[in-house]
Amino acid sequence: MDITKLLNKESFSKEEIIRLLQVIGKEKVLLFQKSAEVKQKYIGNKVWFRGLIEFSNICGKDCLYCGIRKGNKNLTRYNLSDDEILAAAKFAFDNNYGSIALQSGEIESPAFTKRVIKLLNNIKELSDGKLGITLSVGEQKPEVYKKWFDAGAHRYLLRVESTNEELYRKIHPNDKKHDFQRRLDCLKSLQDIGYQTGTGVMIGLPFQTLDDLAGDLLFMQKFDIDMCGMGPYIEHADTPLITYSDKLLPLNGRFDLTLKMIAILRIMMKDINIVAATALQAIDPIGREKAVKIGANILMPNITPGKYRDSYKLYDNKPCTDDSAEDCQSCLEARVSLADAEVIYGEWGDSKHYERRRGTMAQRHKGLFCTPKKLD
Repeated sequence: MDITKLLNKESFSKEEIIRLLQVIGKEKVLLFQKSAEVKQKYIGNKVWFRGLIEFSNICGKDCLYCGIRKGNKNLTRYNLSDDEILAAAKFAFDNNYGSIALQSGEIESPAFTKRVIKLLNNIKELSDGKLGITLSVGEQKPEVYKKWFDAGAHRYLLRVESTNEELYRKIHPNDKKHDFQRRLDCLKSLQDIGYQTGTGVMIGLPFQTLDDLAGDLLFMQKFDIDMCGMGPYIEHADTPLITYSDKLLPLNGRFDLTLKMIAILRIMMKDINIVAATALQAIDPIGREKAVKIGANILMPNITPGKYRDSYKLYDNKPCTDDSAEDCQSCLEARVSLADAEVIYGEWGDSKHYERRRGTMAQRHKGLFCTPKKLD
């Protein structure tokens, strides 16, 4: 199909997404122009910060791609104190970030649940309720998600990493702790509770095909996500998947595919929040700016205390581990400016898609929109 006609369609089939993932040259330019136009129309030239606090690299999972996997013995483990976490949150508040993201390895325990509740309460108190809070701490029971939601968390990112169950099983141990269906059930629980719900995938994994990536995008659309964080797969030397590194796309190929995935998703889901992943900068010094130009609208300055940053290494060559929180902010401001965009301070930057989706649900609940019953 002619690329111009394809880009003017309202929805894409899997085959059409694969076609878009294969574009090169002038056709790729047209794809990126279209996604930039969609972003400008529905989001504007705006970018919101999420101050990232990686508060612990202790993890109960053993995912085969991840540098902080439980089985990695070549890693110094850390767990920030509550005071250190609150000091980072106060930095974000004092610098008018609007939002923070609390991220850690996956731990399920009553003590962890209570600790996160306490942190949420304290962060709300120190910011007079003005700091928005995203959580990214993995799979939990629905009642735990509800407690955290009630304590003040309102966004949750749970990356599925691949929506092809066969591929998912190849990049995780085959046991009950790494169950594909539970991942999906957790995403559904988050959405049902009322979180702005985000997911994402790694791009360029071993065994992954364009068919898989097209399926990932269609899953996100069907699931009706509010936000997405996806980036290129970058291998880590202390993981089992490193044995397949000679079979991977070159890094620039993974980078190119990631930009195409962001562009296509922006066209498919016009008003969601899309993160410009830090991993892009590990491949291209201006990788995040390129993502912002063609569709991303969220950046995550790292405000974790500097001495811990190098130990939260999900992949090798993680950038910005030596920057102070102040340096990271200044750097990202300059990057956003290069991408002809503007950082919006003092706002949560909630997903417009979430607001529209929840509004529609509320109207239906009130009976303003009635879905006709199917007649036998």
